[in-house]
Amino acid sequence: MAKPKMSLLTVTHTTVYRYRKPVRFGDHRLMFRPRDSHDLRLLDASLTISPRAEVRWLHDVFSNSIAMASFHDAAEELRLKSRIMLDHFGLDDPEFAIEPYAQTYPFSYSADEIPDLGRSAERDDPDPERKVDAWVKGFLDGGGQVRTQDLLVNITRAIHEQFAYNRRYALGTQTPVQTLELAGGTCRDLAAFMMGAVRALGLAARFVSGYLYDPATDTTLTGRANVVMGEDVRGAGDTHAWVQVYLPGAGWVEFDPTNGQVGGANLIRVAVVREPFQAVPLQGTYFGDADDFLGMEVEVHVTGG
Repeated sequence: MAKPKMSLLTVTHTTVYRYRKPVRFGDHRLMFRPRDSHDLRLLDASLTISPRAEVRWLHDVFSNSIAMASFHDAAEELRLKSRIMLDHFGLDDPEFAIEPYAQTYPFSYSADEIPDLGRSAERDDPDPERKVDAWVKGFLDGGGQVRTQDLLVNITRAIHEQFAYNRRYALGTQTPVQTLELAGGTCRDLAAFMMGAVRALGLAARFVSGYLYDPATDTTLTGRANVVMGEDVRGAGDTHAWVQVYLPGAGWVEFDPTNGQVGGANLIRVAVVREPFQAVPLQGTYFGDADDFLGMEVEVHVTGG
């Protein structure tokens, strides 16, 4: 089995909202801070907010780390800057240690796991004509058994090859059927589509939001010897989204359909949720006229060291 490679990474995420005149701000909810785990060790974290805000921390229903910011002063600009430094231990195209009974599909989760997987295997988006079902069942060999890992790898890479990647900053995520009909979408849309597809096969899946490290755009590297993802990396320089699928024996496994990647070698996990709307990195309100809002800018930089 592949050994994880350790990387020291720094993520700087800056969001700026601008307004025509000073406005007051309601509470803002931030999801910028990852949780420590065996594959990610948080070394340092800072959060800078202007105008000044009172910040309290909590864990959501999925145990993600959430910051709630409360404001007192009005301003023409709201600036939020998160900086995290972490040790990252990611696997690139690993061979997963799946339990023997689940190494071929179809299989059933154990009675002990089903209650906890529950909603992660349920489909919430309508597909009355079973279009997503028809697409994903094309990966089954005449309805017979197929190797589980091969099935999921093939689905991941097919989405990368068959669907166009588009940047879209408007709120919301397409349904799996919309993504299939449009043959494209954002990383969030492609992740949601893969979730719908594997759930159609009865597998438990979760939506993951975080960051993508692309060594090819890392200005801290003096050469290109460390470039492992190739030239066509989609989703770097912004927040990124991908999927986890639960495989008995291997646990929750990372799949990035936007880039056709298996394993979390360059994926920095921040939020893990059941549905995309639960993983919005930043949300809040302001008090003013609708036309006071002039726009927003987002900059994400992921560098080594």
